[in-house]
Amino acid sequence: MIALDAHAKINLTLEVLDKRMDGYHEIRSVMQTISLYDRLCFEEDQYLNFQCADSNWVANKSLVSRTAELLKCHMGMQQGAKITVDKCIPLSSGLGGDSSDAVAVLRGLVRLWGGNVADSDLAGLAATLGSDMPFFFSGGTALASGRGEIITALPEISCVWLVLLFPQVPCLTSKTATMYSLLRPEHFTCGENTDALAARLGHGATVTSGDMFNVFEKVAKLAFSGLEQCWMNFQQIAGVPVHLAGAGPTLFTLFDDEITARHIQQRLHDAGMNACVAVTCGI
Repeated sequence: MIALDAHAKINLTLEVLDKRMDGYHEIRSVMQTISLYDRLCFEEDQYLNFQCADSNWVANKSLVSRTAELLKCHMGMQQGAKITVDKCIPLSSGLGGDSSDAVAVLRGLVRLWGGNVADSDLAGLAATLGSDMPFFFSGGTALASGRGEIITALPEISCVWLVLLFPQVPCLTSKTATMYSLLRPEHFTCGENTDALAARLGHGATVTSGDMFNVFEKVAKLAFSGLEQCWMNFQQIAGVPVHLAGAGPTLFTLFDDEITARHIQQRLHDAGMNACVAVTCGI
């Protein structure tokens, strides 16, 4: 059996520059992997067989099954695999869990099937499935541009602790597409927030809440019913700025030390909110 961890990510910045002729949006983002992860296990099987204890996870609605089918065709494989997904990253949370899982599928199946496929070729396949999948081949700290598939490594940031809050709000159908559809030209920027953070990181600076920027914060409170109240409650308890993760609805804060982060997590739990502590990391 082969077991691989698939780490979540946060967008330290996320800017939309314009809408492209191909229907996608041109983005610029500083992305960062964190210690929260799913675990995927791969075993030999006659057919492709997917298992997950989370009843809300549906294989044919996940990139995991699409990725496995595409790779099997690409490699010309006749055999299948049993793929077990142990979910810790909440579904449709803005943390990139499905994309990270899909990249783990590419790597895990190549190892299981004994294939000789370069990471560059796998990344090419990944880019056809999901715009943020190429990032998960390297993880760490990186600049994403284009529609998210052009990845440039950045100096890894020093250890930053996060408290992640998972709001109990209604899910959006086709969430990412819906969030992009809510953006208007006045929400677009020219990437200056991302470029400023990338430059600071290049000089060894530590990331702070003041560096954060996420265009979806301009529409998230309208898109997710109940999110605004969760945001207010979180900020009141944390006493520091609260940020949106990706296209949401996960919210997060930054701290310099684990003790403070765990104290805030406990206060959120005491208030009946679902939260966890994570730390920035490579993969």
